Amino acid sequence: MMAPAPPGLLYNYYGDDFTGSTDVLEALETHGVPTVLFTHPPTDLEIRAFPGCRSIGIAGESRSRSPEWMTENLPQVFARMRALGAPVNHYKVCSTFDSAPEVGSIGRAMELGRVAFDAEFVPVVVGAPQLGRAVVFGNLFAAAEGVMYRIDRHPTMRQHPVTAMTEADLRLHLAKQTPTRMGLVDLAAFQAGRAQEQLQSQLASGAEAIVFDGCGDATLDETARLLWERAIERALFAVGSSGLTYGLLRHWRRLGCIDTVLQSEPPAGVDRLLVLSGSCSPITEKQIRRAAQDGFVALHMAGSEHRAGPEQRNALWKTQSARALEALAQGRSVVLYTALGPQPLNPTDLEHGEEFGAALGNRLRELLLISGVRRVVVAGGDTSTHAVKQLGLDALTFAAPLSPGAPLCRGHAVGSPLDGLQLVLKGGQIGPEAFFVQVRDGR
Repeated sequence: MMAPAPPGLLYNYYGDDFTGSTDVLEALETHGVPTVLFTHPPTDLEIRAFPGCRSIGIAGESRSRSPEWMTENLPQVFARMRALGAPVNHYKVCSTFDSAPEVGSIGRAMELGRVAFDAEFVPVVVGAPQLGRAVVFGNLFAAAEGVMYRIDRHPTMRQHPVTAMTEADLRLHLAKQTPTRMGLVDLAAFQAGRAQEQLQSQLASGAEAIVFDGCGDATLDETARLLWERAIERALFAVGSSGLTYGLLRHWRRLGCIDTVLQSEPPAGVDRLLVLSGSCSPITEKQIRRAAQDGFVALHMAGSEHRAGPEQRNALWKTQSARALEALAQGRSVVLYTALGPQPLNPTDLEHGEEFGAALGNRLRELLLISGVRRVVVAGGDTSTHAVKQLGLDALTFAAPLSPGAPLCRGHAVGSPLDGLQLVLKGGQIGPEAFFVQVRDGR
């Protein structure tokens, strides 16, 4: 017998950074699940300002935080999510799963969520075909420029400046972060129609968290079916990418829980676009260089690798901000960037990274208020998280599609001059080479 949908909220999620949070926002909205993404755990009054919602998101920052920060902050977030009463509660992580014992520990978040939701086990669902991600026999693969790489051989993720991925087996990767006993529902079980049997076997053997292989829609759809049947009986806490979201959406449609697919058109163009990039991805590097070729003014805001003191940095930023304002006043678009491509590994520079991102956000807010620009892109997961917090936005809603994983959003901040700001939060690996031009021109 097919499991129906309960009334009210279907699905709530916490994104461990802001870019991943808008990825899920786009998936839900474009598949007929009205969603609002808050920048903090919302009150009932704040939720009532968005009637008809069937999903509540919370854009978080745990990807760039220590396990100690998680221990102090995530239990309250998870308690609020549980109180909202959705069957599925998703700790949304990047589909590259980059994390480390000292920073962005998915293992620690998993432990805290398991306790907060009194969960029998924690599903770990990472495969995301729509983003070129696959999990096969527990090992994560990710695409780069059309080629699939095991994640520990991926040209970008193996040398991430903070959370380099050096282990492809997600069970072994998580074992460095948590003593939680790991299990696996593998591709062979899915292909033989034995996924449910293997799930039961893993639980019987004492698994507390279970990785689900996912290398295409069929495996993710069967995973969604198995998890939904459990979720309507007992609230589920799951860890994973937007692949879990897409699997559930297809399952809900088959059940008749949702029936409207939003036919969104690309947004209209704007005369000026402001881009702030803290990404070290070679994909973002190509996007910056392409934007400069297409008439954007590209200005280097010296990154943290220069170890400039506050006075030296502020002097540089004052100069570059003046140049940016001059270009914007002339009707030109601007890219402010801190890096072009990969930087040296620096896993201990966490405090400087947060302070640097917040300072960039304050500079961005100042430029927006002075220039009157109403559409902005922030590139880089950590940069988006720390910078957007300085804009004073309370919530984001979906505005229009652009490139998968990086939608145009509308900012909400009652009484603020930035209320209604259009913004795109782009992960380093997301978007075509001409993405910034696409955002400006709306095509």
